[in-house]
Amino acid sequence: MMAKILVVDDEEDLEILVRQKFRRKIRENVYEFVFARNGAEALEQVQAHPDLDIILSDINMPVMDGLTLLSRLPEANPVLKAVVVSAYGDMQNIRTAMNRGAFDFVCKPVDFEDLDRTMQKTIDHVKQLQQTIRAIQENNILKMYVDEHVLNFMTHKEFEQSLMKSELLDATVMFVDVCGFTAITERVPAGTVVNLLNSLFDDIVKEIIAQGGHVDKFIGDAVMAVFRGDYHLDRAIEVGLSIKKQLDNVQPITIGDNQAHQPQISIGINSGEMVSGNIGSVSLKRLDYTVIGDVVNSAQRLQAAAKPGQIVINEETYLKVKGNFSCEKIGEVTLKNKAQPVVIYEVVA
Repeated sequence: MMAKILVVDDEEDLEILVRQKFRRKIRENVYEFVFARNGAEALEQVQAHPDLDIILSDINMPVMDGLTLLSRLPEANPVLKAVVVSAYGDMQNIRTAMNRGAFDFVCKPVDFEDLDRTMQKTIDHVKQLQQTIRAIQENNILKMYVDEHVLNFMTHKEFEQSLMKSELLDATVMFVDVCGFTAITERVPAGTVVNLLNSLFDDIVKEIIAQGGHVDKFIGDAVMAVFRGDYHLDRAIEVGLSIKKQLDNVQPITIGDNQAHQPQISIGINSGEMVSGNIGSVSLKRLDYTVIGDVVNSAQRLQAAAKPGQIVINEETYLKVKGNFSCEKIGEVTLKNKAQPVVIYEVVA
C-alpha cells in the first residue's frame, strides 16, 4: 500500500535530494511525496491532500516554523503524524517537538537509511489507525438501522478504544540517569542546572539515535530509550558503552564555589517482551505512545541499583550477551517489587 508523505522544508535542494534518494520507491509506488516550503504552505497541503500519511518537517522556516506547525496538526488532521528532520537537534528543540506531538526526530545531515526506517515505523502506526477508522466508517449496515446520534456516539467510543489498542513486542529498554544533579541544584541556579542537564542529554540522545533507538521519554534527570528490530539488545549496550566512554573524557564542570563536578551516568538495560501502546487519558486527549510491563519496570530498577559509571544488566540478559561483551558479576541484590534477590552484572566492554 502506497504511503503519501508531505515534506516541509524551505531548502529547495531538499526536494531534489528526496526524489533522488527515494526514486526506486517512488517508481514502485511505495512512496508519493508532496512538498511545502513552510508551515503555512504545509497546512494548505494537508487540506488539499486528506490522504496524507505522515509529515517530514524542518524546524527553522519562514512564515511558520515547524514547531508551530506541530501544534496546528491535531486540528488539521488528528491521525497525521510528523517526524521532525532538522539540524537544530539540541535537547530543547527535541523536547519541545516531542511535547507538541512529534512521532520521532531525525537530525541533519540526514542518514537516509535511518530516515527510511523511521518513516516506515511512523507509516505503520498511522496505517493501523487509518484501518481502524475505515472499518468504523464502512459499517454501512449499522448506518442503515441505527439512529444517527447513537451511531456518532458509538463511532466516537470505538475510535477512542482503537487508540487504546496495544501490541506485544520483543525489544530492549534502557534507562540512563545523570548522577548527582539533585545535589547540584542545591548550590547552582536553576537555569544553570537545566543548561548543564540539557547539554548532557544532547550527547546521550545523539548516541541513542545513531544506534536506531527511540527516545521514549525524559523523566527528570533520566532518559528512557527503546530499541527494536535486529540486534536490539546489542545496540542498546553499544549505546551505553559509548555514552560512558564520552563522559569519561569530559572535563569536570566548575560549579558553585569553584567546585569541580565530573558528570557521570548510571544505566539499567533489560530485554524481552513488553506491551506497546497509547497509555494515558483519552478524555483529556493526553496519550503517550510508550512501552510498559515487567521488563520495563525491571530496567528502571536495574538502573537504580547501578552505581555512577555502571551499566547494569540481570543474569538473563547476561546469558544472551556474554559472548559479545565483557561483563563482571556484581552479585545478588533485592530490587523493588521483586520477591526474590536478582543476580546482576556490570557490562565493562
